[in-house]
Order: sequence, then C-alpha cells, then structure tokens
Amino acid sequence: MTAMIELANAEKTFTMHLQGGVELPVVRGVSFHADPGECVVLSGPSGAGKSSILKMIFGNYRCDSGRIGIRHQGKVIDLATAEPRQVLSIRRSTIGYVSQFLRAVPRVATIDVVAEPLIVNGVTREEARERAGRLLRRLNIPERLWTLPPSTFSGGEQQRVNIARGFISDLPILLLDEPTASLDAANRAVVVELIAEKKTKGVAMVAIVHDDEIRHLIADRIVDVTSFAAAA
Repeated sequence: MTAMIELANAEKTFTMHLQGGVELPVVRGVSFHADPGECVVLSGPSGAGKSSILKMIFGNYRCDSGRIGIRHQGKVIDLATAEPRQVLSIRRSTIGYVSQFLRAVPRVATIDVVAEPLIVNGVTREEARERAGRLLRRLNIPERLWTLPPSTFSGGEQQRVNIARGFISDLPILLLDEPTASLDAANRAVVVELIAEKKTKGVAMVAIVHDDEIRHLIADRIVDVTSFAAAA
C-alpha cells in the first residue's frame, strides 16, 4: 500500500441503547484512498455521513466492519482492529484533525493552545511558541490577543486558532472538517495557501468543505459519499 489512508468496505452503525438497542446504520461500503500530497474532498448532502467517515479515520468512531488502513511509522495499521494504545500513538504522531469546533483547556493562552501539539512531540517550548506566533499572524490574530484564552474570542477567531493548532504539526495525515466555516474571504484564502503548502510537503488530506469555490481550489479528487449512505 502506497496510500497514506485506504478505506475498504468500511461500515458504521450506531446502537441506540436508550431506545431498546435500535440500530441506526450510518455508512456502508466506504472505499477510497488518499495518497501523499493529495487532498481528497468528501461531498454529499448533510447527513450523508461525511463527518462520521472522518471520525472513523481518526479513530473516534470504531469501524464495525471493513478496513481502514493508516500508514504509521512505516507500517500499515488497520484502525478497525487496532488496540487503543495504537490509536493514541497514531493520533499523536501521524494524524492531525481540524474540527469545526475548538476544544481547548480553559484559561490557557492562545499561543500555548496552538503550540501544544509541537511540545507534546518534543519541540522546545520556545520554538513551538515562535512557530505558533507565525501561524497566528498569518491567520490575522492580533498579537495583543495571544496571551488571552481563545474562549474569549469570536467564533471566527476561535476557528482560526483551531486551524493554527491543526496545521502547526508536521504530521503526514491531516483531516479537515469544514476548515473555512465562519471565515471571511481573506482568511479562507490563507487556509487554501496552508493546504497547498501541506500538499508540497507530501501530506495526505481528507476534507469536508461545503463551499464550492474552496472545494475546487483544494481538491485533487472529490469522493461523493451519497453511495455510501446506509439509507441509499
């Protein structure tokens, strides 16, 4: 397998334990791959399972059947059967994730929120904060705000902090769930530039983008998930 990500007939069903164990199929037969330096964009209507597929790749949702192959430290790990410690290792050193919502420890300064993924992987605090500052500056977060917790920011500012945190690491895989939501045109353009830079570094990306213009600017391939929807 030369792909960084390869899904083969992946399937996910939720069991509603509080409703008598009713099973709610989400996606089935999910099959696609992402190569180094490629951005694959998932398309389809709301509720088709796009975010669920991203969470399966990240290991937040356990794949019920099929295969999710992730190239991790020279080996291919199947997330459908991986042990929890393997999933945590993959998240730490192989897969980055930019969700729609910022999750940060309250009262921690913005620059430290952004720098934290680098520090966890052994980068010195000084260098991590320097790199965080460069990204925050590119994303138009004023330096006077860097020492404040992002919980005090507007929705658009929080999303830019979220993007900076997700893009700061040099991980070989990056998952993007609506990275340009809540952003103005200038900051959407910055995100497009950041994605292009990741491609030149050989990063494999899977993204969800509802903005048609952004989708066509970043996508090397578009995968329509409608055929994977369990209700299809």
